[in-house]
Amino acid sequence: MRAIFVHRHFPGQFGHLVHHMAAGGWDITFVCERADQRPSHISIVRYMTEGRRAATPHPHLLATDLHVRTGTQVAAVLDNLRQRSGPPAVVIGHIGWGGLLFAKDVLPQTPMLGYCEFFYRSEGADVGFAPHDGPTLDDRMRLRMRNAAQLLTMEAIEAGLSPTRWQRHLYPADLRRRIAVCHDGIDTSLCRPLSGARMRLPDGRVIAEGDPVVTFVARDLEPYRGFPQFMRAAAHVAARHSTALFVIAGGDGISYGRARDDGRPWREAMMEETGLPPERVVFLGRIPHAALVRLFQISAAHVYLTYPFVLSWSVLEAMACGCLVIGSATAPVQEVLAHGRNGLLVDFFDEEALAETVLAALARGRSLAPLRAAARATVAARFSLEQCLPRRMRLIEALVERTAASRAAPRTLVPHERRA
Repeated sequence: MRAIFVHRHFPGQFGHLVHHMAAGGWDITFVCERADQRPSHISIVRYMTEGRRAATPHPHLLATDLHVRTGTQVAAVLDNLRQRSGPPAVVIGHIGWGGLLFAKDVLPQTPMLGYCEFFYRSEGADVGFAPHDGPTLDDRMRLRMRNAAQLLTMEAIEAGLSPTRWQRHLYPADLRRRIAVCHDGIDTSLCRPLSGARMRLPDGRVIAEGDPVVTFVARDLEPYRGFPQFMRAAAHVAARHSTALFVIAGGDGISYGRARDDGRPWREAMMEETGLPPERVVFLGRIPHAALVRLFQISAAHVYLTYPFVLSWSVLEAMACGCLVIGSATAPVQEVLAHGRNGLLVDFFDEEALAETVLAALARGRSLAPLRAAARATVAARFSLEQCLPRRMRLIEALVERTAASRAAPRTLVPHERRA
């Protein structure tokens, strides 16, 4: 059978799934804007969104304009694929950027599964979470329009999929009935504890399991992932623990939220603000996944902070590696981490409490082994590839089977209502 995936970047959240399906005999086509990899067993078809942006009557329509232009480009690709090879058995795609907006207009009989990652809200999620940063009326209207493509897409397609319960909860109640919860999956055979793990840092130093290494990981080092709070807490820890080393992985860009008004990277600004000795902090930048796993296997205490926003894969991979995770007491984290059971929780904005928790974790060392083991067990039971891939395949196969059955069912003619 043929399946078409749609995402801005290959493979996005579908990496494990597309390879699994291809290995199982599915003919996979991936429609995307950018592909950094080109596996021989998956057909990659790019769409283009370049070109002059049409004038819009209002700034709140800028995101919608982009989504519509993306949707039309993807629709053209889908129509071309349909003409060449006929309709696929299923279409699976991310609904956040407009990729599936017009997919049903091209393939009205093809079942479609939308990846529902994040529904924007002016209350109860990331916006307004930081003190003194409440949304304005203009923000509220802009956010409402930001959801337009998702709402129109979900109205057209058969079903949705969210990686966590909290992310599903953000969607309107009438949509949640058609959204299943299943994570993308963590490779627990790769992300696992490793006794005696070692890693050479860029400056030549070697760190090893058992060293007082405090880790922090984010795609980009920015407020949404609590980087300023971590750095201020690290300064407190450094003043009281003479050998603690802070090893940080992440870029200098802005993945979420806004850049600093002065344009400086948060890394540079926080080093200046905290006065941390440079030799106590190692910035690795963005690193290969294998190096990230090794860092988790060494970490004595891993700090993961986040606004109420999309849960990072990294925290689950850290847990699978047996990290002692110190997380923010925010809804996405509390779905996977329970204080004193499989990790430790602190208030996102309480930097002194975070520092005290890190110091206690370094002092207690191996006595926290039960929390580490419970963290890995949590991932193995709920988020491992062994659990998630079969569940996703059952969802896809059931969707295809229901559609085939509905086509085969005889149509019942409904008589016209008699006129009085």
